[in-house]
Amino acid sequence: MKRRYHVLRAHSLGSAEREFATDVLVGLTERPKRISSRWFYDAHGSELFAEICDQEAYYLTRVEHEILSAQAEDFVSAFRGTPFNLVDLGAGDGRKTVLLLDAAQRLGLDCRYVPIDVSESALDDLIERMQARYPDLEIEGVVSEYLHGIEWLVEQAPRRASLVAFLGSNVGNFDRAGAARFLRRLWNALLADDGLLIGFDLKKDPDVLLAAYNDPRGLTRRFNLNLLTRINRELGGHFDLQRFAHFGTYNVFSGAMESYLLSLCYQEVRIDALERSFTFKPFEPLHTEYSFKYLDEDVLRMAQETGFAVQARHWDDEHRFCDALWRVVKAS
Repeated sequence: MKRRYHVLRAHSLGSAEREFATDVLVGLTERPKRISSRWFYDAHGSELFAEICDQEAYYLTRVEHEILSAQAEDFVSAFRGTPFNLVDLGAGDGRKTVLLLDAAQRLGLDCRYVPIDVSESALDDLIERMQARYPDLEIEGVVSEYLHGIEWLVEQAPRRASLVAFLGSNVGNFDRAGAARFLRRLWNALLADDGLLIGFDLKKDPDVLLAAYNDPRGLTRRFNLNLLTRINRELGGHFDLQRFAHFGTYNVFSGAMESYLLSLCYQEVRIDALERSFTFKPFEPLHTEYSFKYLDEDVLRMAQETGFAVQARHWDDEHRFCDALWRVVKAS
């Protein structure tokens, strides 16, 4: 089966590797040390995350699947009679996206599927699965950062509407200011009346959150430590994974789950590609991820502040998660 996608020149494989090296260099020289969660998702990291999603305590995937199973037709029906792109940001294994595509096909909508991902191999696998499931569906993948990919897409087809799916709790990986910046840039890249289907994990009992991010099988630990494995493999790092521990905690002030790797001893770790070593003190934290949680009023306020109008909101039965459909509002 032919696999269809575009590789944007500014985001070629070599460029991605350089960007990874730069992010690691900058992050390990900051105080506190940090590495962006965007680098979790190499092939093994994606496999581990898929396993995490199947754990009972990790409610997020299950409850969003519940929402989309019930409301997918409502979300896509706004594009009845209008050819549109279903733009998929961070599709993963596509288990939630198929609910939207199935709904579009039931309604007879003119839908083109456009997944965007920085990983060419991940996009290749996703497109192969989707083409097998939907042999007549037009698919056009884009290997790129999200915003650059959307900007390119709008330039290529300026008269075709778009519904951007930003599902899961992906927006929660930004802090509040970063989320607002990303959404404003997304608004700027899209056309008037385009849609954004966006997921928000809601604030709840901290014990539920802690259990979700500290699973008893240790999958989250392995997922977090895989970041060091990736540095070792791709950048010539010399991290000893036995000298680091995973720590996930909930910050009641910021409203975020936070993930760290803790150095268990004093150590110096060389990274050959960066031609330098980095010192870790005993129990020094290396920050790897935020997952901010929201109130319903936060969802409304964020839409208003970033140029969107809320068209619909749906929740699971226990009000743990919200999928919202926003519309791009621009002056004529």
